[in-house]
Amino acid sequence: MMTDRKSLYLMSPALAWLTGLMVIPCLLILALAFFRRGIYGGIEYTFTLENIWLVFDPLYAGIFLKSAWIAGLSAGIAVVVGYAAAYAIAAAPARRQPILLFFAVLPFWSNYLVRTYAWIVLLNREGLIASLVQTFGYEGELPKMLYTESAVVIGLVYNYLPFVILACYAPLSRLNPEITEASRDLGGSGWTTFRRVTLPMTVPGIATGFVFVFVLSIGNFVTPALLGGGQFQMIGNLVYAQFLTANDWPFGAALSMFLIAIMMGLLTLQTFATERASGARGEGS
Repeated sequence: MMTDRKSLYLMSPALAWLTGLMVIPCLLILALAFFRRGIYGGIEYTFTLENIWLVFDPLYAGIFLKSAWIAGLSAGIAVVVGYAAAYAIAAAPARRQPILLFFAVLPFWSNYLVRTYAWIVLLNREGLIASLVQTFGYEGELPKMLYTESAVVIGLVYNYLPFVILACYAPLSRLNPEITEASRDLGGSGWTTFRRVTLPMTVPGIATGFVFVFVLSIGNFVTPALLGGGQFQMIGNLVYAQFLTANDWPFGAALSMFLIAIMMGLLTLQTFATERASGARGEGS
């Protein structure tokens, strides 16, 4: 009993922070979604479900699907690249791993906007990439790189890749080398050992990295605005426009709640995958 009370006291600052800065604002946004927009903007406190039904309108459902596609593609690429980088860092000599991790998270030391603007410099028709290609003798017209869906995916992968590297490095660095050695002693090739031993035991890190990138990407509005050039909308841009341009806070709140529901569903799946992988490891040991 004393231990439970002591734990509650120690957790109280974190619980107060979560309640004041996350739970209460989310409840306010949820309540806002069930009111009408005023004639001249603002809020008319009349209960309605119109905002909820409007989220499922084909126009906005298409934006949700487009956002999910870009976020999923970015998360998938980030997991492949980040896992390979984390594997290489974990396989390096122990004294070099902190230095390699330092370089992996080095982009976080600069501002997000600066990192995104750097890609504008690299991808525009007179940028560094175009100059390098022309230096090597290419004289044709280069394909458009900036203000495309590919540019947005590149920007999202670049900005969130360190999350995946850190998430995958943790389980890879804790992997007992005797397990992989036992697999090879039993005749397993390097690929078989990776596929049937290393990869299943690092699923929690992969799931965490994927969810991190997906959740951060699907609600992002800075990268689509700068690297997409307003050519297409993602759900983050739509929510931003409802609150700051259209002055339709109730519909913006309904979109936000639907976005939060997607994120909560993904976090639940990630927790389920982590617990299942931990259970498998426990049974295996």
